[in-house]
Amino acid sequence: MAAASKGRYGCRGIKAAPGTGVSEKAIGRIMAGDGLVAHVPDVAGAVPTGGETTPAPGNLIARDFTAERPDEKRLTDITGTKTADGKAHPSPVIDRHDGKTVACTAGHGPDARPADTMPEKAAATLPEDAHLPAHSDRGRRHRRPGWLELLERFGPTGLTGAKGRSPDDAAAEGFLGGTKVESVHPERREEYTRGEVLALIDEYIHWHNHDRIKQSLGWMSPVQYRLRHGLTA
Repeated sequence: MAAASKGRYGCRGIKAAPGTGVSEKAIGRIMAGDGLVAHVPDVAGAVPTGGETTPAPGNLIARDFTAERPDEKRLTDITGTKTADGKAHPSPVIDRHDGKTVACTAGHGPDARPADTMPEKAAATLPEDAHLPAHSDRGRRHRRPGWLELLERFGPTGLTGAKGRSPDDAAAEGFLGGTKVESVHPERREEYTRGEVLALIDEYIHWHNHDRIKQSLGWMSPVQYRLRHGLTA
């Protein structure tokens, strides 16, 4: 399990694996004895929000990130991560029902491309005629007239209540921080090119959706959870 997860699990995840006959505390002691400690997600790759370019729409989520069913609430954001030849900028869309990443776009620069390609890609994962419930932060890429026009085609969006209030988009920012830490070892990011880092992030997202077990889902991955409960996988 450790090899398949590339060292991404803590003691609780390891304990939940089938066939583990050791207590969680014992696993924790072994990991501590081997010098294995968790990496804290960083926020150094945050993309600057820029100025206010359009009137701010209402905050439809209001920091309530719970969702009783798939496709009820989806979050998106853009982050930057250092590489050997510049920064890579992934922009995933996360379903808050189970944490599944339903779509991800990316770019090599801090421009509007990842945001502008997201709505159509994310909307393609919805049932026919369903609206796209996308909640983003209040950065300039999500405030451009072109972005707002795209959202009008696919459904409503909720933005942060005020500029600079990270708790309003905390669930998306937390996922991005964890993705960067677990997809590419922080001390090794600049050994890879932007293309290689984005490929590693794509691999991680697939693993996260299909194999990463979560305590909140009864120690199942998002896809396993949906299959178990007869939801769209």
